Amino acid sequence: MSSTTPRARRIERAAGIAAIAGLLLTGAGAAAAAEIADETGGEPKAAASAQTPAPAPTATCKAQRPVPGFNRWQENWGALADPCLPRKPLDALKYIPLSGDPSWYLSLGANLRERFEFNDAPLFGLGSGRADGYVIQRAQVHADARFGEHVQAFVQLEDARPFGKDSVSPVDKNPLDLEQAFVAYVGQLGAGTVKARIGRQEMAFDLQRFIAVRDGPNVRQAFDALWGDYEIGQWRFIGYLTRPVQYRDLDSFDDTSNRHLKFSGLRVERSSFGPGDLSAYWSRYERDGARFIDAAGNERRDVFDMRYAGKRAPFDWDVEAMGQTGHVGAASIGAWAFGMLGGYTFASLPGAPRLGLQVDGASGDSHPGNGHVGTFNPLFPNGYYFTLAGYTGYSNLIHVKPSLTFKLSPKLTLMTALGFQWRETAADAVYGQGMAVVPGTAGHGSRWTGMYAQLRADWLVSDNVALALEAVHFNVGDSLRALGARNADYVGVEAKFGW
Repeated sequence: MSSTTPRARRIERAAGIAAIAGLLLTGAGAAAAAEIADETGGEPKAAASAQTPAPAPTATCKAQRPVPGFNRWQENWGALADPCLPRKPLDALKYIPLSGDPSWYLSLGANLRERFEFNDAPLFGLGSGRADGYVIQRAQVHADARFGEHVQAFVQLEDARPFGKDSVSPVDKNPLDLEQAFVAYVGQLGAGTVKARIGRQEMAFDLQRFIAVRDGPNVRQAFDALWGDYEIGQWRFIGYLTRPVQYRDLDSFDDTSNRHLKFSGLRVERSSFGPGDLSAYWSRYERDGARFIDAAGNERRDVFDMRYAGKRAPFDWDVEAMGQTGHVGAASIGAWAFGMLGGYTFASLPGAPRLGLQVDGASGDSHPGNGHVGTFNPLFPNGYYFTLAGYTGYSNLIHVKPSLTFKLSPKLTLMTALGFQWRETAADAVYGQGMAVVPGTAGHGSRWTGMYAQLRADWLVSDNVALALEAVHFNVGDSLRALGARNADYVGVEAKFGW
């Protein structure tokens, strides 16, 4: 809980809202400048007279300028060594030669995300949940050094802070700290390519249902890990040994490896398997001192996962299933989950509408006290896989969500959806994020949890600026209402900048 006074929180909140409003205006200005730059070959018109004109691209120029991506370490700014590419402001910091070999260079970059959120009923108003409006901010800077074609060193710092938030959770706040710091190697081995990374790094699988960088909340998830993979033809074989990072919010640079949690495994991927891609993995999840509703002790889970995803116009699909075995203390584990996304795109209609359907399920503990834990552990989930509101998590759940998405322009998307939720078993609880139990729900009421309406708009203003708006209304079921729960509303406005 925050220790600041209500008046101080109001001041912080107002300052945060002003900050995000300023960022939105800045983003709009940056977008306009970017459009002008595109028209004039790289420099804004207002500055063109003060700049030396960049060389015009020729018909034979094959170099492509990178754009900021989700994983910043995967960008290759060595393309700027080619003089045929037009230059933009600050390109001298995006490509800093380290030797006469153009493949030796240093590249600097940054990310900033500001999000205003209003949530009038966290945990549906049960327990300590109360209405709250606030701003969360995540700032990142990084340095990416390339030593030829084979060796890379990447360092990223992150500072995540909430402003005006009444109840601050571990995923809201992390003062300046080391988010990533690893050395990577890429080389040929026989007919294939071997890749390895050692150090603090982010990792994610597939749609990030269960293994994610946790981009939705404010503090992203990293791992102190050894990662290796071998790619040959359409096959990729991966092995990983990790300890997730334990985040602390008391001081800067105080994060450490979690001594009580390990996650390791093997994964295989096969691309172009029919009309889609196939993947499967086994992982070992080891957590000390775990607590469930009817079991406690050291948790040891063996995780088995398979996924098939692809696209054959006008259809697209993503199907994943996971099984879990093992034990928590003396209690055995038997849990499962599945997720399916599918869609049909009417490409010939205005706005190319996509009719989508999402179905998710995760087991609960149907017989508490029998020495068997049936509650599914979502491991390292995205945090906001269903909606940004994050009202429910991926445990003891049946979720059905039809949606309709429109491409209003090449850079503007609008999505509307209705979600329907049940518990897999009424004997277990309704779970929120981080497997937080919604108070009083275990063993009470019917399986019906409620339904929600969602509206989301995404605008890619430029390669560097993106804006988003999301609104969610959750109508709770009678069983939750009988416990004192109430309907919940969420609004989020987000601005992201990447350089």
